[in-house]
Amino acid sequence: MLRKIVVAAALAGALIVPAAAHAAAHWTPYSRPAQFSTTTDKDVPITMSDGVKLYADVIRPAKAGRYPVMLEQTPYNKNVVDGSTSFGDNTYFAQRGYVVVIEDVRGTGSSQGQWQSFDDREQRDGFETVQWVASRPWSDGKVGLFGPSYMGLNQLLTAAQHPKGLKAIFPVVPMADSYRDITYSGGQLNTAFIPFWLGLVTGTSLVPPTYAADGDPNDLVNAISELTQHATGVGNFQLNAVLNGVTGGDLSYDGNYWKMRSPLEVVDKVKVPAFVVGGLHDLFQRGEPLNYERLKRHVNTRLLMGPWTHVDGSTGAGLPGNGVPESLSQIELRWFDHYLKGMKTKLGSIPKVTQWAWGDNRFETQRDWPDPRLKPTRQYLRADKALSPKKPTTNEAPDQFVQNPVAGICTESTTQWTAGLGGQIPCTDDNRTDEATSGGASFTTQPLKKALRIDGPILANLWLSTSARDAVATVRVTDVAPDGTSTDLTDGWLAASFRKNDPKHSRYVNGQLLQPWHPFTKDSVLPVPAGEPMDVPIEVFPTNAVIAKGHSLRIDVEGGDFPHAMPPAPMEANELGGTVQILHDPKHPSYVALPTLGKKAHKLHLPNLTRG
Repeated sequence: MLRKIVVAAALAGALIVPAAAHAAAHWTPYSRPAQFSTTTDKDVPITMSDGVKLYADVIRPAKAGRYPVMLEQTPYNKNVVDGSTSFGDNTYFAQRGYVVVIEDVRGTGSSQGQWQSFDDREQRDGFETVQWVASRPWSDGKVGLFGPSYMGLNQLLTAAQHPKGLKAIFPVVPMADSYRDITYSGGQLNTAFIPFWLGLVTGTSLVPPTYAADGDPNDLVNAISELTQHATGVGNFQLNAVLNGVTGGDLSYDGNYWKMRSPLEVVDKVKVPAFVVGGLHDLFQRGEPLNYERLKRHVNTRLLMGPWTHVDGSTGAGLPGNGVPESLSQIELRWFDHYLKGMKTKLGSIPKVTQWAWGDNRFETQRDWPDPRLKPTRQYLRADKALSPKKPTTNEAPDQFVQNPVAGICTESTTQWTAGLGGQIPCTDDNRTDEATSGGASFTTQPLKKALRIDGPILANLWLSTSARDAVATVRVTDVAPDGTSTDLTDGWLAASFRKNDPKHSRYVNGQLLQPWHPFTKDSVLPVPAGEPMDVPIEVFPTNAVIAKGHSLRIDVEGGDFPHAMPPAPMEANELGGTVQILHDPKHPSYVALPTLGKKAHKLHLPNLTRG
């Protein structure tokens, strides 16, 4: 269970475009046997330029020599999970001729200082650590970065600084945009994962360093000093971040604080090859393909999106299988063998993009992400709970949902935003219980006459009015089977007060908005006049799915997504008790824009989905 907890912290009608076959898979297996026994050096000090000492465990081939180095920088205490092997058995790589270095980031584990989660000093530590490991007598000067989650996204922040010796990275389930991807979903605080994650880092940082038990009085004094620094940092960073967000402070708005901690802001500076692994139900489901999309313009890049939550995505659960013939470790080995050892590993046999396809339930390859054949189509929310390609031509009575902050427990969202741990709740794999009890409104197509493929981000463009001073909307996209089972594919969220859209940073395809970009700043907040129609464009996170012939597509609109998201106190006071109307008439046509595919590929505009 400890491993799971740590891994969790640390992925109907004529106008519907039929499913299009993806390119044939070209994956080939890669593996090589172990060559070496290994030895481990515990708690090796690495002194940063400001005098702070970070500590690392170094796993080396027992045979003396110089080897390429694989570096992982963790906030979860290198000693907590399986001793020095951190996330998985890293002796696997040492046995195959790599030195594996697992370092506690500043203010965590055995390392000195106070943790500030990706601040500029921690990012500088990454740069200095790469240069340190590249210069060691057991290093041949070539360095690769690896690891999932926190250790995946700090690879991007480190690589953007161009430390000497860095040759390749392999970020697994990495974040792109710290505000939009996870911390504030549509302007609401992520209450399922963020407090748990902060508590996990805090707990593992208060475990005494292993060297405290060595018997040396100086080591004991140093250990006590480090634990004191860690404990002091809890109030300065962790508690302040939670309280600030809950009360609607400055951190509940986007700005420089979040920009500093967002890899998407700096990925254009990365100059080394990058293999991005993500999950279609991962915490960073939104950001992983965006990282790939920016990286592919200037470095050799691959994208692998599995059927994973964060826990499973961190380890590549289920691999090899279903179209990918290698484990995650074997894929990493192939990548680093090529870039750090210069071996012929047939990287060309790895497709540019491999994604799990819901419905087909297998990995499928495609030419790129977004798919070059992207040609969005619309489905309109209509009277009688219908979802139709036909736009309303006459006035139709609006539907409504109530602001229910505890809606959403019985959905895939609970599993996703607890990093996979919430999957133990039986009702999370079928949304029907939630649809019947949430107070929301559902809109469903007729059973499809042809299979429907959707691949990419989704727009829910809703016309809403509310009796309150704000309105929070959750949009769920589900696949409804003939027996009624409603399988959640992906979701989106937005507070109406944050509905302002910035076209400069949004994604348009064929002139149609598909992926809105909301500033989420204090200056961008719009009034919510009671009873007046508002155009609310909601970003629904990207997915890849085939909805089979005879199945239906459903859009469910609710007033909450518990335990995933809760509004900051001022927002909750403004929306609580409100009834929200969903309008669908000729002047106010609510619709979803689906990422359907045409027959021909065309050049897609790359939006500037950053704050820059």
